[in-house]
Amino acid sequence: MTISDHDGFYMGQSSEALKIAAALNPRIVVIGGGTGLSTLLRGLKQYFDKITAIVAVSDDGGSSGIIRQDLHMLPPGDIRNCILALANTEPTMDELLNYRFTEGPLKGHCFGNLFLAALNGISGSFDEAVARMNEVLAVTGSVVPVTTSDVHLEALFEDGSTVLGESSIFFHKKEHDCRIARVRLVPENPPALPKALRAIDNADIIVLGPGSLYTSVIPNLLVDGIVDSIRRSRAQKIYVLNLMTQEGETENYSAFDHVREIFAHSCDGLFDLCLYNTDPIPTQFVDRYKTEDAQPVAIDYENFEHSGVRLFGAGLYSKAGGFVRHDPLKLTAAIAGLFAGGLKAGQKNGLSDPSPVSKAPLSI
Repeated sequence: MTISDHDGFYMGQSSEALKIAAALNPRIVVIGGGTGLSTLLRGLKQYFDKITAIVAVSDDGGSSGIIRQDLHMLPPGDIRNCILALANTEPTMDELLNYRFTEGPLKGHCFGNLFLAALNGISGSFDEAVARMNEVLAVTGSVVPVTTSDVHLEALFEDGSTVLGESSIFFHKKEHDCRIARVRLVPENPPALPKALRAIDNADIIVLGPGSLYTSVIPNLLVDGIVDSIRRSRAQKIYVLNLMTQEGETENYSAFDHVREIFAHSCDGLFDLCLYNTDPIPTQFVDRYKTEDAQPVAIDYENFEHSGVRLFGAGLYSKAGGFVRHDPLKLTAAIAGLFAGGLKAGQKNGLSDPSPVSKAPLSI
């Protein structure tokens, strides 16, 4: 993989970049939730060990929603996925924690969620339970909830309607057929977990996403202290753009639509690098996703020209499985390349100064 931009900013071969970055062993903070975050963590784990995953806790659907309601605890699902992505366990243990019951009163529940719920029952707090699960599964780095407050996500739509509950946003948007104008946490401005703020303060690289824009990435930024910590950090700050738009959230959104919404819910210039995919998505997947009102995210270069956000492209698509997903190792190599390139450019912690948009891809 070679990384360059129109200014001739050379960042080197992927193997070289990974070697440089791994030798420096940077402190990496990843922020988000859902499948996208755990995918990234699986790649980072292969080369780095100073990883902190900061995870949203506003989910209220599926197994997590039932456990949240019945046991009066924060949702375990996204945190469990991230812990398993960083865990060092035998295959049988991994299979066990991912097992989902198919019948009886536990139907639909994942054993890993129940395991974390049991730890919560014998611990003094939810964050203590998460820390203990980190220890039990010998996690590389750590996974922390962004807050321990009992928060729910509320969406305001362009037609003036509102809906409370993360799991309800999809259906409400489909019914009203209009864009989400804004989301907020209820109650607003919950305090961030101090451990999360310390990780951001000490980070060399901060990565937002990939993941659902309104329900995985932005909720973290609505927690008091998170945006201020990211803004004052001297770390390299990267937003990983989703491969596809998402039904019920971001239909017809361009790349810059995603960036604009993050800034609108946080502050302008929260990050200055945006990493996007250059691999073609196979036609059969494009056609299938089209039936779900999803499509590859269009890169609207012109809107980035004066935004202070620099675009970098890389082949990030995973050919494994039957879904459109990021490849964990390709994504890790691209992030390492950006970090190593920032060091070559003479900046202490990567590309901290905004610069013009780059249309040149990272070729793999």
